[in-house]
Amino acid sequence: MPEESNKDAMRTPATPEKASNSVRPAPTVKVVSIPLVNEVQLTAATGGTELSCYRCIIPFGVVVLIAGIVVTAVAYSFNSHGSTISYFGLVLLSAGVVLLASSAVCWKVRMERKKERRRESQTALVANQRSIFS
Repeated sequence: MPEESNKDAMRTPATPEKASNSVRPAPTVKVVSIPLVNEVQLTAATGGTELSCYRCIIPFGVVVLIAGIVVTAVAYSFNSHGSTISYFGLVLLSAGVVLLASSAVCWKVRMERKKERRRESQTALVANQRSIFS
């Protein structure tokens, strides 16, 4: 008797849609337009950090490099050469090195651009100063 009451409690009543096999209307399609974002809006939204990618990559590169060193050391300490974990460690290790190298390249390129802008502004100042005194 208690088993029958549990079975009744577990049943869900049939909905009218399931019982009547009616044809459902086609779902409506909504078109959403995504606005384009220009550089000024991106700079305003991120606070100018979109140009400091090398600063963001450094911490991730260090963490991935350390994880790669640890995983590779653990894999080779158990003499599991050629196993999945040793490959994973080597991939992490190489990814960390690539991230740090790309960060260094980005930093170097940014410093060169800064130097070039300084030279251009100094040239403009000197030319302006000459025209004032002439």
